[in-house]
Amino acid sequence: MTPAGQLITLEGGEGAGKSTQLAHLARRLTDAGCALVTTREPGGTPGAEAVRELLIRGGPERWSPTSETLLLLAARRDHVDRVIGPALAAGRWVLCDRFSDSTRVYQGIAGELGLELVDRLHRTIFGDLAPDLTLILDLPATTGLARRRAGPAGNRFEQKALAYHERVRAGFLAIARAEPDRCVVIDATRPESAVADSVCAAVGRRFGLELKPGA
Repeated sequence: MTPAGQLITLEGGEGAGKSTQLAHLARRLTDAGCALVTTREPGGTPGAEAVRELLIRGGPERWSPTSETLLLLAARRDHVDRVIGPALAAGRWVLCDRFSDSTRVYQGIAGELGLELVDRLHRTIFGDLAPDLTLILDLPATTGLARRRAGPAGNRFEQKALAYHERVRAGFLAIARAEPDRCVVIDATRPESAVADSVCAAVGRRFGLELKPGA
């Protein structure tokens, strides 16, 4: 019997492949009999998607880290109320492309708002809601930005200076070191299939599942 009501988040810097790996993981968990909801942040509901557009459009300095945080928390409140909370209550697995750790890292650490402040705001609004497992897809900032900039025009975060993105990477790795029971770091520099196998192996170990490789 598979465990119910699990929240799994995929995190990492720009170009790490979170959306791609979420799709691979969703297919393998579905094959294993898990009832799934896949979603993303910022976004996941019509209201949160509207906030997403505010956050990702415009120049890199359009919003301060404080304003970004408040917008993100508003979007997340709607997302949790309408999607994540009901799915978990119904015993479904939720796979989310970014969640609270992105706010902690992008605004709290890289944006220098302060991790303590971001965490305090999050606890005030969401209580003890936290992912059951966080997969951090790690790669050098220069590699991730090169991947993103080789594709369609990017968002305003991708326009920020390299030093900002290096702080993002360092921030995710610091969180992984601080919370090893929750976080697993995955080397995202490897081929897509190898990363997918590592992601599924980490999920399988954590939840006692046998997920077929190469699916």
